[in-house]
Amino acid sequence: QVQLVESGGGLVQTGGSLRLSCAASGRTFSTYTMGWFRQAPGKEREFVAAITWSGRGTNYADSVKGRFTISRDNTKITVYLQMNSLKPEDTAVYYCAADQSFNTVVVRRTPTYWGQGTQVTVSS
Repeated sequence: QVQLVESGGGLVQTGGSLRLSCAASGRTFSTYTMGWFRQAPGKEREFVAAITWSGRGTNYADSVKGRFTISRDNTKITVYLQMNSLKPEDTAVYYCAADQSFNTVVVRRTPTYWGQGTQVTVSS
């Protein structure tokens, strides 16, 4: 079992930055691929970024490449999403997710474990 708790969301102006954190519980955290997804009002949830258990592999949605960076610290059992150059279209609830399979997170986009979400609002 893995439990995930996100933090770091808030209100920021266009062009600003935020760093989201996802604290995980469970002794096997270091074996899980971690991902971030988001859901804007009236839209389907979409993939944002993922990182392999080792941290050596990452994957990003085209819409955030070059602006967002995913990272993890297995000693702190935490994954991060650094978001720079934020745009109003980045406004959404951001969810942390975990699965032992990289493909399940990145390709199938159906990870097993989900956090409760944190709101990010970018004002124009």
